[in-house]
Amino acid sequence: MNKNADLWYLEGAKLQAFFCPIAISNMANHPAPKTIKRGEFIYFPNDNSNKIYFIEKGRIKIGAYSDDGREIIKAILQTNEIFGELGLVGEQKRNEFAQAMEDTTLCILPIEITRALMEQNKEFSLQITQIIGSKLLRTQRRLESLVFKDARSRVIEFLHDLGSEYGQRVGYEVLVRRFYTHQEIASITGTSRQTVTTILNELRKKNYIYFDRKKLLIRDMKQLKAAGMLA
Repeated sequence: MNKNADLWYLEGAKLQAFFCPIAISNMANHPAPKTIKRGEFIYFPNDNSNKIYFIEKGRIKIGAYSDDGREIIKAILQTNEIFGELGLVGEQKRNEFAQAMEDTTLCILPIEITRALMEQNKEFSLQITQIIGSKLLRTQRRLESLVFKDARSRVIEFLHDLGSEYGQRVGYEVLVRRFYTHQEIASITGTSRQTVTTILNELRKKNYIYFDRKKLLIRDMKQLKAAGMLA
C-alpha cells in the first residue's frame, strides 16, 4: 500500500478496537456487529442522528436526492471507515441517506456512548476529531472542484484521489481493487455517465489507466495528476 493507504488501514484498525470489541475480544455487554444486506438503507434524511457507524466489512454509499429526484452521491465508504459522526457535533436529524452497496457488517454505537468514550480516551477522541476535520476538508475541496473545474478535471481528480486513498502499490502502478460504476462516478463528480465513459476510455487509450468492472489500475499517479491539470 502507499503511505496514505497504510495510515488509513492502521487508524481503522485502532478504531475497530472501540467500535467492535466484541469482534476482537468477545467483550460482554457490547452490541454485536449487524449485517446489512445489499441495497438496504441504514438511515434516511430526517432520521434522528443518534448513532455512529463503523464499517467492519463492506461498502456504504452516502447520498441525497435533488429536487428533481436525481441521486447525488456524497461519498462511498469502505472497510475500517466510520459514518454518521455529525451527530457528535450537534446534528439532530440526518440530511442524507446511507445505503449498503453490498452485504456489509456494521458496528454501531449510540452517540452518548461514543461521547463517553471520547471523554475517557484521548487517543480515540483525537481520531474522531481528525476524521470529522478530514471529511469537512474533503467536502470543501469537492465543492471547489465543482465550482472551478471542468468535467474532465473533476473525473481525473477523483481517480487520483481514489488511488491515493484506497490504492495498493504494484511496482510503479497503483491498483484499486474495488472500482466504481460509471454512473456512480458521474454522481460523485457532478457529470453525466456518458461523459465519464468518454473520459475513462480516453485515459485508457492513452495508457494512463486500465479498468474493468472490478478494478482500476493507474499506470502512473504523477502522469494522471498532470493530465488533470492540463484539462
